[in-house]
Amino acid sequence: MSTATQRLFIAAELPDTLREELATLQMHLKRDQPPVRWVEPSAMHLTLWFLGDVRDNQIADLKTTLLLSFAGQHAAHIRLGAPGAFPNLQRPQVIWIGLAAGEPHLRVWYDALARRLPDLGFPADPRPFRPHLTLGRVRREASVEQQRRLGAAIRALKPPSDHVWRLRHVTLFRSDLRPEGPHYTALAAIDLQSED
Repeated sequence: MSTATQRLFIAAELPDTLREELATLQMHLKRDQPPVRWVEPSAMHLTLWFLGDVRDNQIADLKTTLLLSFAGQHAAHIRLGAPGAFPNLQRPQVIWIGLAAGEPHLRVWYDALARRLPDLGFPADPRPFRPHLTLGRVRREASVEQQRRLGAAIRALKPPSDHVWRLRHVTLFRSDLRPEGPHYTALAAIDLQSED
């Protein structure tokens, strides 16, 4: 008998002011109208762990694991850093913004998950954890010249401010893939302790 599944991931929610800054960065890159599927600012988040297809009967244990992993964890302070692209700026496929501050704190969160999630059957990604905020994904039809120009625009992009934001929540999200783009639903949220 097959068990129903949901596509899930764990991510830090972003404050609205940070989403506005990211939208401004997108606007700078959109000027040349590159062939990119842009992430809606309202859907932006900082992914900590992509779980993939999770059986419905695993979700209760997953929520408990999330509570245990983040018990006593503090809110993180982050600042936007340099832009970049995967796999590289010569052939950009995923456009992102890195962090200039806060990465060590996020690594503590990731390590807390890495101590518990594999026991539930969710192995860590073999690639190193590199926290970033995705701005968009380059479409397959992008020409070599379009990719080159986009890479140059990403290289020239500067974060619009030196603001520091506090990430106060970690959320278990369900992702529903739709023709207009993914739709995210929060299934559980953990409030993190303030350092004040």
